[in-house]
Amino acid sequence: MLADLILVVHFVIAALVGAGFVLIPLGASAGWRWVRRRGLRLLHAGAIVFVALESLAGIACPLTVWEDLLRGAARADAGFIGHWVGRLLYWDLPPAFFTAVYVVLACLALAFWRWVPPE
Repeated sequence: MLADLILVVHFVIAALVGAGFVLIPLGASAGWRWVRRRGLRLLHAGAIVFVALESLAGIACPLTVWEDLLRGAARADAGFIGHWVGRLLYWDLPPAFFTAVYVVLACLALAFWRWVPPE
């Protein structure tokens, strides 16, 4: 059950970071002031920069490591949450693909600071 909780937290963090890439430019064009909040923007850019740096260093995400340790060999029979949320979060692609995507997204998040400056 703790492994499922970590998986859900991991998914929510990834979803929020991903949503930022849509909501920041959309909100800037719509005049939404909340997309310019410095704390929110620091969390967004900091999260994706952290992910990109750990990927470049070849370090697995701590949340993935913790989930795997808790789940052990039971990944195949992880239950409903473990199965479906895991399918949304974990894709079967080469690590180099994810590293490239994370680096591009980190650069984009940093570029948002120039294009949509925080207040």
